[in-house]
Amino acid sequence: MTSTSPFARTRRALVATAATAAFAVILSGCSGGNAGGGSSEYSAPEEDLSAKITYGLWDQNQVPAIEENIEAFNEIYPNIEVNVNVTPYGEYWTKLQTQASSDTLPDVFWMNGPNIGLYGSNGQLEPITGAVDAGDLDLANYPEALVDLYNVDDVQYGVPKDFDTIAIWANRALFEQAGVALPEGDWTWEEFQSTASAISDALGGQGIYGAAGGMDGQTTYYNTIFQAGGAVIDDGTSAYDTPEAQAGIQFWTDLIASGASPTIQQLTDTTGDQWFTSGKAAMYWGGSWFRSALTDTELAADVTVLPLPEGEQKASVIHGVSNVVSAASKNKQAAQAFQVFLASEEAQQMQGDAGAIIPAFDGTQGAFTESLPDANLQVFLDALEYSQPLPVSSNSAAWNAFETELLPQAFSGERPVDEVTAELAEQMNAALAEE
Repeated sequence: MTSTSPFARTRRALVATAATAAFAVILSGCSGGNAGGGSSEYSAPEEDLSAKITYGLWDQNQVPAIEENIEAFNEIYPNIEVNVNVTPYGEYWTKLQTQASSDTLPDVFWMNGPNIGLYGSNGQLEPITGAVDAGDLDLANYPEALVDLYNVDDVQYGVPKDFDTIAIWANRALFEQAGVALPEGDWTWEEFQSTASAISDALGGQGIYGAAGGMDGQTTYYNTIFQAGGAVIDDGTSAYDTPEAQAGIQFWTDLIASGASPTIQQLTDTTGDQWFTSGKAAMYWGGSWFRSALTDTELAADVTVLPLPEGEQKASVIHGVSNVVSAASKNKQAAQAFQVFLASEEAQQMQGDAGAIIPAFDGTQGAFTESLPDANLQVFLDALEYSQPLPVSSNSAAWNAFETELLPQAFSGERPVDEVTAELAEQMNAALAEE
Protein backbone atom coordinates (compact mmCIF):
# COMPACT_ATOMS: atom_id res chain seq x y z
CA MET A 1 0.00 0.00 0.00
CA THR A 2 1.38 3.41 -0.89
CA SER A 3 1.72 6.25 1.59
CA THR A 4 -0.94 8.93 1.82
CA SER A 5 -0.20 12.62 2.23
CA PRO A 6 -1.93 14.74 4.91
CA PHE A 7 -3.58 16.72 2.10
CA ALA A 8 -5.03 13.57 0.58
CA ARG A 9 -6.31 12.39 3.98
CA THR A 10 -7.97 15.76 4.58
CA ARG A 11 -9.58 15.83 1.15
CA ARG A 12 -10.86 12.27 1.58
CA ALA A 13 -12.37 13.13 4.97
CA LEU A 14 -14.13 16.20 3.62
CA VAL A 15 -15.45 14.27 0.62
CA ALA A 16 -16.76 11.54 2.95
CA THR A 17 -18.55 14.12 5.10
CA ALA A 18 -20.10 15.82 2.07
CA ALA A 19 -21.16 12.48 0.61
CA THR A 20 -22.84 11.47 3.85
CA ALA A 21 -24.70 14.76 4.06
CA ALA A 22 -25.85 14.47 0.45
CA PHE A 23 -26.92 10.88 1.06
CA ALA A 24 -29.07 11.97 4.02
CA VAL A 25 -30.84 14.47 1.77
CA ILE A 26 -31.45 11.79 -0.87
CA LEU A 27 -32.78 9.37 1.73
CA SER A 28 -35.19 11.92 3.14
CA GLY A 29 -36.75 12.19 -0.32
CA CYS A 30 -37.15 8.44 -0.82
CA SER A 31 -40.43 6.67 -0.26
CA GLY A 32 -39.28 4.74 2.84
CA GLY A 33 -42.36 3.26 4.39
CA ASN A 34 -41.94 4.36 8.01
CA ALA A 35 -40.29 7.77 8.01
CA GLY A 36 -40.84 9.31 11.39
CA GLY A 37 -43.17 6.56 12.60
CA GLY A 38 -42.96 3.60 14.91
CA SER A 39 -45.84 1.43 13.72
CA SER A 40 -45.21 -1.80 11.86
CA GLU A 41 -47.59 -4.15 10.14
CA TYR A 42 -46.66 -7.66 11.15
CA SER A 43 -48.09 -11.14 11.20
CA ALA A 44 -46.31 -14.46 11.08
CA PRO A 45 -46.90 -15.94 7.62
CA GLU A 46 -48.63 -19.20 6.85
CA GLU A 47 -46.11 -22.01 6.38
CA ASP A 48 -46.95 -22.31 2.69
CA LEU A 49 -46.06 -18.67 1.90
CA SER A 50 -44.09 -18.50 -1.35
CA ALA A 51 -41.53 -15.70 -1.74
CA LYS A 52 -37.97 -14.85 -2.71
CA ILE A 53 -35.93 -12.57 -0.45
CA THR A 54 -32.33 -11.34 -0.37
CA TYR A 55 -30.05 -11.24 2.67
CA GLY A 56 -27.23 -8.69 2.50
CA LEU A 57 -24.06 -9.06 4.61
CA TRP A 58 -20.31 -8.49 4.48
CA ASP A 59 -18.51 -11.45 6.10
CA GLN A 60 -17.88 -14.50 3.92
CA ASN A 61 -16.57 -16.39 6.96
CA GLN A 62 -20.07 -16.48 8.43
CA VAL A 63 -21.78 -17.86 5.32
CA PRO A 64 -21.55 -21.56 6.32
CA ALA A 65 -23.43 -20.89 9.57
CA ILE A 66 -25.93 -18.68 7.73
CA GLU A 67 -26.58 -21.46 5.24
CA GLU A 68 -27.40 -23.70 8.22
CA ASN A 69 -29.79 -21.00 9.44
CA ILE A 70 -31.50 -20.88 6.05
CA GLU A 71 -31.81 -24.66 5.90
CA ALA A 72 -33.51 -24.68 9.32
CA PHE A 73 -35.71 -21.73 8.32
CA ASN A 74 -36.82 -23.64 5.22
CA GLU A 75 -37.94 -26.54 7.39
CA ILE A 76 -40.63 -24.13 8.64
CA TYR A 77 -41.13 -22.12 5.44
CA PRO A 78 -40.09 -24.40 2.56
CA ASN A 79 -41.33 -22.01 -0.12
CA ILE A 80 -39.39 -18.92 1.00
CA GLU A 81 -36.16 -18.76 -0.99
CA VAL A 82 -33.36 -16.79 0.69
CA ASN A 83 -30.52 -15.56 -1.53
CA VAL A 84 -27.37 -14.52 0.35
CA ASN A 85 -25.56 -11.49 -1.07
CA VAL A 86 -22.04 -10.96 0.33
CA THR A 87 -20.34 -7.61 -0.27
CA PRO A 88 -16.88 -6.99 1.26
CA TYR A 89 -17.03 -4.48 4.09
CA GLY A 90 -14.99 -1.91 2.17
CA GLU A 91 -17.72 -1.64 -0.46
CA TYR A 92 -20.74 -2.62 1.64
CA TRP A 93 -21.88 0.83 2.76
CA THR A 94 -21.35 2.49 -0.61
CA LYS A 95 -23.45 -0.22 -2.23
CA LEU A 96 -26.09 0.12 0.47
CA GLN A 97 -26.30 3.88 -0.12
CA THR A 98 -26.91 3.28 -3.82
CA GLN A 99 -29.58 0.69 -3.09
CA ALA A 100 -31.29 2.90 -0.51
CA SER A 101 -31.40 5.81 -2.94
CA SER A 102 -33.26 3.67 -5.47
CA ASP A 103 -35.46 1.69 -3.04
CA THR A 104 -33.63 -1.55 -3.91
CA LEU A 105 -32.19 -2.44 -0.51
CA PRO A 106 -31.91 -6.15 0.32
CA ASP A 107 -35.04 -7.45 2.04
CA VAL A 108 -33.00 -8.29 5.14
CA PHE A 109 -29.49 -6.98 5.75
CA TRP A 110 -26.80 -6.31 8.33
CA MET A 111 -26.73 -2.95 10.09
CA ASN A 112 -24.17 -1.48 12.51
CA GLY A 113 -24.28 1.20 15.20
CA PRO A 114 -22.65 4.07 13.29
CA ASN A 115 -25.23 3.78 10.48
CA ILE A 116 -28.49 2.88 12.23
CA GLY A 117 -29.38 6.51 12.94
CA LEU A 118 -29.04 7.53 9.30
CA TYR A 119 -31.13 4.68 7.92
CA GLY A 120 -33.65 4.57 10.76
CA SER A 121 -34.38 8.29 10.86
CA ASN A 122 -34.87 8.46 7.08
CA GLY A 123 -37.56 5.80 6.83
CA GLN A 124 -35.46 3.10 5.21
CA LEU A 125 -36.05 0.43 7.86
CA GLU A 126 -39.12 -1.47 9.04
CA PRO A 127 -39.63 -1.27 12.83
CA ILE A 128 -39.78 -4.55 14.73
CA THR A 129 -42.61 -3.24 16.91
CA GLY A 130 -45.17 -5.64 15.47
CA ALA A 131 -43.05 -8.74 16.10
CA VAL A 132 -42.34 -7.62 19.67
CA ASP A 133 -46.00 -6.88 20.37
CA ALA A 134 -46.96 -10.29 18.95
CA GLY A 135 -44.55 -11.99 21.33
CA ASP A 136 -42.39 -13.38 18.51
CA LEU A 137 -39.40 -11.33 19.66
CA ASP A 138 -38.36 -10.83 23.28
CA LEU A 139 -35.70 -8.13 23.52
CA ALA A 140 -34.85 -9.22 27.07
CA ASN A 141 -32.90 -12.11 25.50
CA TYR A 142 -30.16 -9.80 24.21
CA PRO A 143 -27.62 -7.42 25.82
CA GLU A 144 -29.46 -4.24 26.78
CA ALA A 145 -26.70 -1.97 25.43
CA LEU A 146 -27.10 -3.51 21.97
CA VAL A 147 -30.88 -3.34 22.03
CA ASP A 148 -30.62 0.36 22.87
CA LEU A 149 -28.09 0.89 20.08
CA TYR A 150 -30.68 -0.06 17.45
CA ASN A 151 -33.40 2.20 18.84
CA VAL A 152 -33.77 5.48 16.96
CA ASP A 153 -36.09 8.16 18.35
CA ASP A 154 -37.77 5.53 20.58
CA VAL A 155 -38.41 3.18 17.65
CA GLN A 156 -36.74 -0.24 17.60
CA TYR A 157 -35.47 -1.28 14.17
CA GLY A 158 -32.94 -4.04 14.68
CA VAL A 159 -32.53 -7.31 16.53
CA PRO A 160 -28.97 -7.91 17.78
CA LYS A 161 -27.40 -10.76 15.82
CA ASP A 162 -24.10 -10.96 17.67
CA PHE A 163 -21.92 -8.90 19.94
CA ASP A 164 -18.24 -8.17 20.18
CA THR A 165 -15.98 -6.79 22.87
CA ILE A 166 -12.32 -5.81 22.65
CA ALA A 167 -9.33 -7.58 24.18
CA ILE A 168 -5.69 -8.19 23.28
CA TRP A 169 -4.73 -10.97 20.92
CA ALA A 170 -1.21 -12.09 21.89
CA ASN A 171 1.35 -14.25 20.08
CA ARG A 172 2.82 -16.55 22.74
CA ALA A 173 5.70 -17.60 20.46
CA LEU A 174 6.90 -13.99 20.13
CA PHE A 175 6.68 -13.45 23.90
CA GLU A 176 8.82 -16.56 24.39
CA GLN A 177 11.26 -15.52 21.68
CA ALA A 178 11.65 -12.10 23.34
CA GLY A 179 12.07 -13.66 26.79
CA VAL A 180 9.11 -11.67 28.12
CA ALA A 181 6.59 -13.34 30.41
CA LEU A 182 2.92 -13.34 29.43
CA PRO A 183 0.87 -11.17 31.79
CA GLU A 184 -1.48 -13.03 34.08
CA GLY A 185 -4.84 -11.57 35.13
CA ASP A 186 -5.47 -7.84 35.30
CA TRP A 187 -2.75 -5.38 34.40
CA THR A 188 -2.23 -1.62 34.09
CA TRP A 189 -1.47 0.84 31.32
CA GLU A 190 2.09 1.12 32.60
CA GLU A 191 2.56 -2.65 32.55
CA PHE A 192 1.23 -2.86 29.01
CA GLN A 193 3.54 -0.11 27.79
CA SER A 194 6.60 -1.67 29.45
CA THR A 195 5.75 -5.15 28.12
CA ALA A 196 5.35 -3.85 24.57
CA SER A 197 8.62 -1.91 24.84
CA ALA A 198 10.50 -4.94 26.16
CA ILE A 199 9.40 -7.05 23.20
CA SER A 200 10.30 -4.32 20.71
CA ASP A 201 13.71 -3.90 22.33
CA ALA A 202 14.37 -7.65 22.08
CA LEU A 203 13.01 -8.29 18.58
CA GLY A 204 13.17 -4.92 16.87
CA GLY A 205 16.15 -6.01 14.81
CA GLN A 206 13.81 -8.49 13.10
CA GLY A 207 11.23 -5.81 12.41
CA ILE A 208 8.98 -7.09 15.20
CA TYR A 209 7.07 -4.75 17.49
CA GLY A 210 5.56 -5.38 20.90
CA ALA A 211 2.17 -4.01 19.86
CA ALA A 212 0.35 -2.25 17.06
CA GLY A 213 -1.87 0.80 17.37
CA GLY A 214 -4.05 2.12 14.57
CA MET A 215 -6.87 4.38 13.50
CA ASP A 216 -9.82 2.15 14.39
CA GLY A 217 -11.41 3.81 17.40
CA GLN A 218 -13.51 0.78 18.28
CA THR A 219 -10.46 -1.39 18.87
CA THR A 220 -7.99 1.22 20.13
CA TYR A 221 -8.54 4.77 21.34
CA TYR A 222 -12.24 4.60 22.33
CA ASN A 223 -11.23 1.92 24.83
CA THR A 224 -8.45 3.98 26.36
CA ILE A 225 -10.69 7.06 26.53
CA PHE A 226 -13.23 5.03 28.49
CA GLN A 227 -10.45 3.50 30.63
CA ALA A 228 -9.32 7.02 31.53
CA GLY A 229 -12.85 7.73 32.78
CA GLY A 230 -13.74 9.82 29.75
CA ALA A 231 -16.28 9.85 26.94
CA VAL A 232 -16.37 10.54 23.22
CA ILE A 233 -19.85 12.08 23.22
CA ASP A 234 -21.37 13.53 26.39
CA ASP A 235 -24.94 14.81 26.35
CA GLY A 236 -24.89 15.44 22.62
CA THR A 237 -21.55 17.24 22.47
CA SER A 238 -17.96 16.17 21.88
CA ALA A 239 -15.87 15.25 24.90
CA TYR A 240 -12.58 15.14 23.03
CA ASP A 241 -11.38 18.36 24.67
CA THR A 242 -11.59 16.88 28.20
CA PRO A 243 -8.50 15.74 30.16
CA GLU A 244 -9.81 12.17 30.26
CA ALA A 245 -10.24 11.88 26.50
CA GLN A 246 -6.87 13.50 25.96
CA ALA A 247 -5.26 10.92 28.28
CA GLY A 248 -6.84 8.15 26.20
CA ILE A 249 -5.30 9.59 23.03
CA GLN A 250 -1.94 10.22 24.72
CA PHE A 251 -1.72 6.50 25.53
CA TRP A 252 -1.27 5.69 21.83
CA THR A 253 0.96 8.68 21.13
CA ASP A 254 3.30 7.48 23.88
CA LEU A 255 3.23 3.87 22.64
CA ILE A 256 4.26 4.92 19.14
CA ALA A 257 6.85 7.44 20.37
CA SER A 258 8.53 4.73 22.48
CA GLY A 259 9.05 2.53 19.43
CA ALA A 260 6.84 -0.19 20.89
CA SER A 261 4.43 0.17 17.95
CA PRO A 262 4.85 0.90 14.25
CA THR A 263 4.41 4.57 13.32
CA ILE A 264 0.98 5.86 12.39
CA GLN A 265 2.15 6.10 8.77
CA GLN A 266 3.20 2.43 8.85
CA LEU A 267 -0.17 1.57 10.39
CA THR A 268 -1.91 3.49 7.62
CA ASP A 269 -0.08 1.39 5.06
CA THR A 270 -0.48 -1.91 6.96
CA THR A 271 -3.21 -2.24 9.59
CA GLY A 272 -2.64 -3.60 13.09
CA ASP A 273 -4.30 -6.94 12.40
CA GLN A 274 -2.00 -7.42 9.39
CA TRP A 275 1.08 -6.73 11.52
CA PHE A 276 -0.18 -9.38 13.95
CA THR A 277 -1.10 -12.08 11.44
CA SER A 278 2.25 -11.64 9.66
CA GLY A 279 4.09 -12.28 12.94
CA LYS A 280 5.45 -8.73 13.14
CA ALA A 281 3.49 -7.62 16.24
CA ALA A 282 3.24 -9.58 19.49
CA MET A 283 0.01 -7.90 20.62
CA TYR A 284 -3.03 -6.63 18.75
CA TRP A 285 -6.00 -4.84 20.29
CA GLY A 286 -8.85 -6.49 18.45
CA GLY A 287 -12.44 -7.61 18.59
CA SER A 288 -13.82 -11.06 19.22
CA TRP A 289 -14.69 -11.17 15.49
CA PHE A 290 -10.95 -11.59 14.77
CA ARG A 291 -11.41 -15.23 15.82
CA SER A 292 -12.71 -16.06 12.33
CA ALA A 293 -9.49 -14.74 10.75
CA LEU A 294 -7.52 -17.42 12.62
CA THR A 295 -9.49 -20.36 11.23
CA ASP A 296 -7.20 -22.98 9.68
CA THR A 297 -4.06 -20.88 10.25
CA GLU A 298 -0.76 -21.92 11.83
CA LEU A 299 -0.92 -18.79 13.99
CA ALA A 300 -3.96 -20.10 15.85
CA ALA A 301 -1.81 -22.53 17.86
CA ASP A 302 0.27 -19.65 19.27
CA VAL A 303 -2.53 -17.24 20.08
CA THR A 304 -3.95 -16.38 23.47
CA VAL A 305 -6.21 -13.54 24.62
CA LEU A 306 -5.37 -11.02 27.35
CA PRO A 307 -7.75 -8.54 29.00
CA LEU A 308 -7.29 -4.88 28.13
CA PRO A 309 -5.07 -3.03 30.61
CA GLU A 310 -6.72 -0.88 33.26
CA GLY A 311 -6.33 2.90 33.40
CA GLU A 312 -8.49 4.75 35.91
CA GLN A 313 -10.99 1.94 35.38
CA LYS A 314 -11.65 -1.18 33.31
CA ALA A 315 -13.41 -0.65 30.00
CA SER A 316 -13.97 -2.42 26.69
CA VAL A 317 -16.09 -1.23 23.78
CA ILE A 318 -19.14 -3.37 23.03
CA HIS A 319 -20.83 -3.40 19.67
CA GLY A 320 -22.74 -5.86 17.56
CA VAL A 321 -24.37 -6.35 14.18
CA SER A 322 -28.16 -6.24 13.87
CA ASN A 323 -30.50 -7.77 11.31
CA VAL A 324 -32.90 -5.22 9.82
CA VAL A 325 -35.69 -5.32 7.24
CA SER A 326 -36.03 -2.83 4.39
CA ALA A 327 -39.13 -0.67 4.62
CA ALA A 328 -39.36 -0.93 0.83
CA SER A 329 -39.26 -4.74 0.73
CA LYS A 330 -41.81 -6.19 -1.68
CA ASN A 331 -41.86 -9.41 0.36
CA LYS A 332 -42.00 -7.86 3.79
CA GLN A 333 -43.89 -10.65 5.53
CA ALA A 334 -41.30 -13.21 4.42
CA ALA A 335 -38.45 -10.84 5.33
CA GLN A 336 -39.86 -10.27 8.81
CA ALA A 337 -40.29 -14.01 9.33
CA PHE A 338 -36.63 -14.53 8.43
CA GLN A 339 -35.56 -11.67 10.72
CA VAL A 340 -37.47 -13.25 13.59
CA PHE A 341 -36.00 -16.69 12.91
CA LEU A 342 -32.44 -15.35 12.79
CA ALA A 343 -33.05 -13.87 16.25
CA SER A 344 -34.23 -17.18 17.70
CA GLU A 345 -32.26 -19.28 20.17
CA GLU A 346 -32.02 -22.07 17.58
CA ALA A 347 -30.47 -19.88 14.88
CA GLN A 348 -28.21 -18.09 17.34
CA GLN A 349 -26.93 -21.40 18.70
CA MET A 350 -25.96 -22.43 15.16
CA GLN A 351 -24.02 -19.18 14.82
CA GLY A 352 -22.26 -19.80 18.11
CA ASP A 353 -21.41 -23.40 17.26
CA ALA A 354 -19.63 -22.18 14.12
CA GLY A 355 -17.27 -20.21 16.37
CA ALA A 356 -16.99 -17.18 14.07
CA ILE A 357 -18.89 -14.74 16.29
CA ILE A 358 -20.40 -14.40 19.76
CA PRO A 359 -24.17 -14.77 19.29
CA ALA A 360 -26.31 -12.17 21.04
CA PHE A 361 -28.98 -14.50 22.45
CA ASP A 362 -28.30 -15.11 26.15
CA GLY A 363 -27.01 -18.60 26.84
CA THR A 364 -25.71 -19.39 23.33
CA GLN A 365 -22.16 -18.06 23.74
CA GLY A 366 -20.39 -21.11 25.20
CA ALA A 367 -19.46 -22.67 21.87
CA PHE A 368 -17.50 -19.54 20.91
CA THR A 369 -15.10 -19.94 23.83
CA GLU A 370 -14.63 -23.63 23.03
CA SER A 371 -13.78 -22.94 19.37
CA LEU A 372 -10.16 -22.16 20.38
CA PRO A 373 -9.94 -23.95 23.73
CA ASP A 374 -6.34 -22.90 24.49
CA ALA A 375 -6.79 -19.23 23.58
CA ASN A 376 -8.72 -17.99 26.64
CA LEU A 377 -11.59 -16.55 24.57
CA GLN A 378 -13.57 -16.26 27.82
CA VAL A 379 -11.91 -12.87 28.22
CA PHE A 380 -14.31 -11.46 25.60
CA LEU A 381 -17.34 -12.67 27.58
CA ASP A 382 -15.90 -11.42 30.88
CA ALA A 383 -15.56 -7.97 29.30
CA LEU A 384 -19.36 -7.67 29.26
CA GLU A 385 -19.15 -6.73 32.95
CA TYR A 386 -17.24 -3.53 32.21
CA SER A 387 -18.18 -2.87 28.57
CA GLN A 388 -19.30 0.50 27.24
CA PRO A 389 -21.29 0.97 24.00
CA LEU A 390 -19.59 2.10 20.83
CA PRO A 391 -20.08 5.89 20.66
CA VAL A 392 -22.46 6.81 17.85
CA SER A 393 -24.86 9.56 16.84
CA SER A 394 -27.48 10.06 14.14
CA ASN A 395 -24.76 10.78 11.59
CA SER A 396 -21.59 9.26 13.02
CA ALA A 397 -19.83 9.24 9.65
CA ALA A 398 -19.58 13.04 9.68
CA TRP A 399 -17.44 13.27 12.81
CA ASN A 400 -15.69 9.94 12.21
CA ALA A 401 -14.20 11.68 9.17
CA PHE A 402 -12.73 14.39 11.41
CA GLU A 403 -11.20 11.74 13.68
CA THR A 404 -9.53 10.18 10.64
CA GLU A 405 -8.28 13.58 9.51
CA LEU A 406 -6.95 14.95 12.79
CA LEU A 407 -5.94 12.18 15.18
CA PRO A 408 -2.95 10.98 13.07
CA GLN A 409 -1.40 14.37 13.75
CA ALA A 410 -1.47 13.57 17.49
CA PHE A 411 -0.36 9.96 17.14
CA SER A 412 2.61 10.97 14.99
CA GLY A 413 3.70 13.68 17.43
CA GLU A 414 3.25 16.31 14.72
CA ARG A 415 1.01 18.35 17.03
CA PRO A 416 0.32 18.19 20.80
CA VAL A 417 -2.60 15.98 21.83
CA ASP A 418 -4.47 18.79 23.59
CA GLU A 419 -4.25 21.02 20.52
CA VAL A 420 -5.47 18.30 18.14
CA THR A 421 -8.32 17.18 20.38
CA ALA A 422 -9.49 20.77 20.92
CA GLU A 423 -9.78 21.24 17.14
CA LEU A 424 -11.45 17.85 16.81
CA ALA A 425 -14.02 18.74 19.47
CA GLU A 426 -14.82 22.01 17.70
CA GLN A 427 -15.36 20.36 14.32
CA MET A 428 -17.23 17.44 15.85
CA ASN A 429 -19.62 19.77 17.69
CA ALA A 430 -20.38 21.56 14.42
CA ALA A 431 -21.25 18.21 12.84
CA LEU A 432 -23.37 17.13 15.83
CA ALA A 433 -25.26 20.43 15.70
CA GLU A 434 -26.34 19.61 12.14
CA GLU A 435 -28.01 16.32 13.14
